[in-house]
Amino acid sequence: MKKIRNAPQIIDAGHAASRQLVLDIADATLQRLDSYERIKSIMRLEGDVLHIGQRHWNLREKRNIYLFGAGKACNHMAMAVDHVLGDRLTRGIAIVKVPEASDRFNKTEVFVGGHPLPNAEGHRASQEIIRVVEQAGPEDLFIVVISGGSSALMSCPREGITLQDEIDATDVLLKSGAGIYEVNAVRRHISALNGGMLAQRIQDVGAELIGIGISDAVATPATGDIGVPYTAYKSTPIGPDATTLDDARAVIVNFNLADRLPQRVVSYLRNAGPEAETPKAFPNNTYFLLNTLPDSCSYAKQACEALGLPALVLTSFLEGESRDAGTFMASLAREIQAYGNPIKPPCVLLSAGEVTTLIEDNAVIKGHGGPGQEMAASFAIAAAKAPGACLLSIDSEGTDGTTRVAGGITDSTSLKAATAKGINLHQALREHSCFEALDAIGATVFTGNTGTNLCDLNILYVPALVPVLEGAAK
Repeated sequence: MKKIRNAPQIIDAGHAASRQLVLDIADATLQRLDSYERIKSIMRLEGDVLHIGQRHWNLREKRNIYLFGAGKACNHMAMAVDHVLGDRLTRGIAIVKVPEASDRFNKTEVFVGGHPLPNAEGHRASQEIIRVVEQAGPEDLFIVVISGGSSALMSCPREGITLQDEIDATDVLLKSGAGIYEVNAVRRHISALNGGMLAQRIQDVGAELIGIGISDAVATPATGDIGVPYTAYKSTPIGPDATTLDDARAVIVNFNLADRLPQRVVSYLRNAGPEAETPKAFPNNTYFLLNTLPDSCSYAKQACEALGLPALVLTSFLEGESRDAGTFMASLAREIQAYGNPIKPPCVLLSAGEVTTLIEDNAVIKGHGGPGQEMAASFAIAAAKAPGACLLSIDSEGTDGTTRVAGGITDSTSLKAATAKGINLHQALREHSCFEALDAIGATVFTGNTGTNLCDLNILYVPALVPVLEGAAK
C-alpha cells in the first residue's frame, strides 16, 4: 500500500514529471522506515522464549508482561509487539496521535492523546500507566515503545502543576522560537513521566524494562544493526535525560518567557531542588533503536540511486525558521541549474532535521499549517525562477503542525497556480494559513500514519534547464 495516499491529485496539480519523481522517492523512503516491519524483523516468540535481536528472555520467569507505548509512530510500533506476543501479553496501553481504521490490537487499549498540545485523554492514559507500574514487582516485564511526540501525548504534570498549565506551557514553548532541545528541557522537568521518569518508576518497583525507540533528535548517529542493544539510548520517558534543571531555567531567561509561561511552571522550575532533577543513567535496562534522522536521508538516497538519479545529502541537522529554509532551497535549485553547484542537474538534494516557526502573537494566525507547509510555500515563491524544480517537505510521521496532512509539495509552477486562484502566498506565510493556501492548489501531502517519526524529510528535485534552440522563439 502506497504511503502517500493523494499522489494522483498531487501529480495532476503541478509539474507532473518532477512531482512524480519526488513522490516516488518519498514513498520508497517511508516504506523502509515503517516501524511495524522494523520491529517484526528483530522480534519473535518461540515457545516461551522471546527473542529481540541478539537478546532473549524466558517468559516462564515473568509473572506479567506489559506493553506501554506513546508517540506519533506508536500505532505501528505497539501493534508489532502486540502481534508478536499475542496471548502472552498481560495488558497494553498505547497513546497515539491519530487512530487508524486499519489498527488491530489483541490486548492493547488505545488512547488518543493530544499533539502538539497535551489533552485530557493522554493525561488519563498516563495516570493509568502509573497505576499499573505501582502494582508491579520484580517478576514483571515492561516493554515500552516510544517515538517522537511522546512528550505531549504522555502528558502527566508533576504535583502542583495542572494539565492546563502543561498545555499552555507547551503552546508558548512551541511558538517561542526555541529549538526542540530547549523545549524539551522545560517539558521534561515539569512531567511525572517524561525525561526518564517512567523508567525510574519501573526501576523503583524492581521490574525489568525493554525499551524500543525511534530517535527524532537532531545529531543522533545513523543506526547500524538494529538487533544489537543500543547502549547510548537517552531521553524520552524511558531513557536517561540529557537535559537539566539549569537548562530549563536558562530557556526561560534566553527566550524571555517568564511572563508568558504559566506562573506555576515558572515558580516550580525556579524553586525546584536537586530531588526534582531527571534521572541520568539506567545501566540495567535493555534498549533497541529502530531508526534515526540520518536514516531517512540514507534510504532516500538509495531510492534516488535506484531511479538512476544522482543525490546529495545536504544535512540531517537542518534547523531554524521554516520559511527561510524554503527560500534557501529555491536558491540552491537556481545555483544548480545555472552553474552546477554543488551538484550537476538533474539531481536530488536531501535533508532532514526540525525546522520551526516563530509565532510571537497568536492574533496573527488566520488559518492552519505547520513548518513543512510554510517551507513549501516559501519555496514556491522563490522557485518560480527555477523551471521544473520541486520540493517536498513533510513531517515524516504524517501530520505537520496543526493539520492532518504530512506537509507540502510545491514546484516552479505553484506561485502562478496560487495567483490564478487569488491566493497570496506571502500573506499565507504572514498569517500562518499555508494549509488553506496549499490545499487549494493541490499542494498538500496526505499520508495518514506512516509508522515512523523522524521529524522533517525534505526532498528537492532539480532538473536540468532545457536549452532554447536558436530560432525557436521566432
